[in-house]
Amino acid sequence: MGKIGLIITREFLTRVRKKSFIIMTILGPLLMGALMIVPVLLADVGSSTKIILVVDETGILDHGLKNNDDIIFVYEGRDLKKARAIAVSKRYYGVVHVPVFKDNDIRHLQQNIRFYAADQVSLGVKSYVRAQLERQIERLQLQSQNVDQALVESVKLNSNVPLPITPLQPGTSNTDVEINTILGWLSGLLIYLFIFLFGAQAMRGVIEEKTNRIVEVIISSVKPFELMMGKIIGIALVGLTQFLLWIVLTGSIYSVFTGVVIKDKYSAENIQQMMMKSPEGTGPKVDEAAVVNQLLDGIGRINWEVILPFFIFYFIFGYLLYGALFAAIGSAVDSEADTQQFMLPITIPLIFSFVMAQAVVNEPAGALAKWLSIFPFTSPVIMMVRLPFGVPVVELILSALALIAGFVGTTWLAGKIYRTGILMYGKRVSWSELIKWLRY
Repeated sequence: MGKIGLIITREFLTRVRKKSFIIMTILGPLLMGALMIVPVLLADVGSSTKIILVVDETGILDHGLKNNDDIIFVYEGRDLKKARAIAVSKRYYGVVHVPVFKDNDIRHLQQNIRFYAADQVSLGVKSYVRAQLERQIERLQLQSQNVDQALVESVKLNSNVPLPITPLQPGTSNTDVEINTILGWLSGLLIYLFIFLFGAQAMRGVIEEKTNRIVEVIISSVKPFELMMGKIIGIALVGLTQFLLWIVLTGSIYSVFTGVVIKDKYSAENIQQMMMKSPEGTGPKVDEAAVVNQLLDGIGRINWEVILPFFIFYFIFGYLLYGALFAAIGSAVDSEADTQQFMLPITIPLIFSFVMAQAVVNEPAGALAKWLSIFPFTSPVIMMVRLPFGVPVVELILSALALIAGFVGTTWLAGKIYRTGILMYGKRVSWSELIKWLRY
């Protein structure tokens, strides 16, 4: 085994044996699993039934506000003062007041409907109550124009367009746009976080060895470049190992949860029961079930054979590109507080790529997205955002080659800084000093 291999082995074994690595390897999947499982479990128990009194002074609503699993409308005559007193004494959620309007002025009615609430109203409750009221206003407007509301409802019910996306060329397949967007954002975010996390570890490791003077002993046996390469590759393997363990453990938790809880909750029998309980056969529970089924189907149609290998590639080489620069910064300073002046210029492209991810999601095949996914300093994040939408093979190859070339170039520059700065103590380094080191 060569000297670089020995350094890689030392860095890898030293870090994977730490308690912090073991704890985070176990805790990470549990936290990610909790983020997926807890909201589903709390969806049914986290909400309480809200009773809302309705004061309809004109009777135009005709008891038309529909209840759901969380909101119950109770009609309390036409005395607003009495209804408010009852709501306060019985701690109801609030009172909806529909005042008298003259001359069939529906616009005047719309502007004067009030919702008196005991506490802050949640967005979901306000949206549902407003939707129910808008439905009744719509009914009144149709009646004023002598339009059959049943006919309008029938037209609405039968006018939904699923609009599935079909590829132009036979033999290819498309996944859901929503799934692509979520997967692209999540992949880019993971790359962004891992580069910062493990790049900072490489920088701190160099500063620690330099401060403790351990590097003086190591450098007597290996070249500075070999030490730098061994350190950043070793930390990259640590990050990759932890990430793969997270995938396996999180996938196991997700599989058990979907196989036991989701499968039972959204079985055909349960969905039918939800439809029977929901007003008019449609309710939030039915929509929730449909969304979950569509989500699971969309996840199954993702081309994981392409996504996962390229994620690992961009994770490794994106980290190596930035990790070399982080290690060079660590070698040039004596404490972590001195790194701030060098960190921002180096990390600006990475931050810029994450900021531009939204524009890339909106136009994944645009010129901006193509060039940012090829430029080495932004391609690790941008290409992972684009990849779920489908990227031509030529662009993938060009991006991969550019990233490898960028890694070689940054490593060469970082090596020139590293071999000079690793043995320099007690001097505050400036940008002009770094430029001098590059010219040596």
